[in-house]
Amino acid sequence: MAVPDRSDAAGAFAPIDSVDFGAFTVPTEQPESDGTLKWDATTIVVVEVHAGDATGLGYTYAAPAAANIVRDTLASVVTGRDPVANGAAWAAMVHAIRNQGRAGVVSSAISAVDVALWDLKAKLLGLSVADAIGRSHDAVPVYGSGGFTGLTDAELTDQLGGWADQGLAAVKMKVGRDAAADPHRVEVARRAIGDDVELFVDANGGYTRKQALLVATTFADLGVRWFEEPVSSDDLAGLRLVRDRAPAGIDVTAGEYGYDLPYFRNMLAAGAVDCLQADVTRCGGITAFLRVGALADAECLDVSSHCAPQVSAHACAGLWHLRHLEYFADHIRLESMLFDGVLEPVDGALRPDPDRPGLGIELKRADAERFRHPGSAS
Repeated sequence: MAVPDRSDAAGAFAPIDSVDFGAFTVPTEQPESDGTLKWDATTIVVVEVHAGDATGLGYTYAAPAAANIVRDTLASVVTGRDPVANGAAWAAMVHAIRNQGRAGVVSSAISAVDVALWDLKAKLLGLSVADAIGRSHDAVPVYGSGGFTGLTDAELTDQLGGWADQGLAAVKMKVGRDAAADPHRVEVARRAIGDDVELFVDANGGYTRKQALLVATTFADLGVRWFEEPVSSDDLAGLRLVRDRAPAGIDVTAGEYGYDLPYFRNMLAAGAVDCLQADVTRCGGITAFLRVGALADAECLDVSSHCAPQVSAHACAGLWHLRHLEYFADHIRLESMLFDGVLEPVDGALRPDPDRPGLGIELKRADAERFRHPGSAS
């Protein structure tokens, strides 16, 4: 794709002229649960930003209310702007939502628009998003993530064992709903994947501090090397306690609920984690995700990306201290249902294609419309 000469105003890219959005709620195949939550559907909010003949696509996993934030506040903020000046658009969005609060659906909405702007910019430049960012990695290692607490032993074995058979180097399961049952479930998982695949556990804040310390020893004996949110991610002192006292070889991790940079700064300052997590569709989009990576770089810690693999693969390619990307069961299924061009793991990693501009995905409109949330049309 030819790149216009921006030294001549007549050759500049057309400004952003419109923003479309929609929320789509897709039922899960069966009810799902983790240590602290149960659900039977997943909602994705999709944003499309248009500039002339080019369209950028972004999305977030959030409540349908995130689409209302796009409609009522963010669309007008980015309309008329230079489509390749991502930083200026991001700052304007953050400024515009001051009285609405930053965390939760507001930051998720900003994330979706920011991702769409990066997709648009990359397409205009004829680059993949990974290359528009500037790659540190060609391949992004992934780990299979699911193992919901409601699964039977046989279902747990099939899901985790299936990822191991696909060549993924690690898998993760949910714990924390029933502390007494968790050692047995983790033992089932270990048998399913064998000794050569890493086993991670995620409590989603479901344990007390003392429970987390107790089960950490059992988990370590079963070869668990990753203990995610053993206590609430808001309990920085509790995370630090578990990190300091857990058996050697277990990394304590958290960060997926970070919505702004001070959250991540505070987590790092508390010494709460061995590896920092961040969700590109929550933290403020690719623009903010790269800044989270810089905070981790300053502490010589790795970053692990939370979910949304089709966006995260590109964002992660631009991180220096990258550990891996969570290849989450619900998002794998939903993104394959709603998008053409999805990346799939090869040799345990996702590889953004440099020959496909942007994120390399397109919305399957007819398929998506079946799941549109009422009242979420542009």
